[in-house]
Amino acid sequence: MAKKKKNELWEWTKALVIAVILAGLIRWFLFAPIVVDGLSMMPTLKNQDRMIVNKLAYKIGEPHRFDIIVFHAPEGKDYIKRVIGLPGDRLEYKKDTLYINGKAYKEPYLDEYKKQVTDGPLTEPFTLKEKIGRDTVPRGELFVMGDNRRFSKDSRHIGAIPMSKVIGKASIVYWPPKDAHIVTAE
Repeated sequence: MAKKKKNELWEWTKALVIAVILAGLIRWFLFAPIVVDGLSMMPTLKNQDRMIVNKLAYKIGEPHRFDIIVFHAPEGKDYIKRVIGLPGDRLEYKKDTLYINGKAYKEPYLDEYKKQVTDGPLTEPFTLKEKIGRDTVPRGELFVMGDNRRFSKDSRHIGAIPMSKVIGKASIVYWPPKDAHIVTAE
């Protein structure tokens, strides 16, 4: 009887160790939780939203324009922002409109805030050259901005983000439950 109990304890211990190792591998290589800290992605993401970051997305694919990504920022914090410019893109903002390679783009995720702003544009006019000293987004880098344009520290302030600093793609808001949703590019 003692041998059977000892054997059962060993089986439970092995199962627990395997579960912990698998959870660690999944968190390290595939998915990670993150808490939104601040208002820079409002109204899309709210302060203290809890999200899942897909770390695998850019290991097997490339970022797309308007993806929401998490990256290691220069000050040692992780930031969450929207991809606006891809490598080789020429960017410009005029009259609250985004122009990429000379073509105007709609940004429906900004509509709510644009309606609220009465004292000028939501996004101040700029050219890429003014912000990063180059005409195009450098190879292997991304130009990112927060959706709350007036209150976002982003590529306009910290420069283009090297792909090597990107943790992954924000994919799911899971907390609070009433706000749970899959994050889309629009």
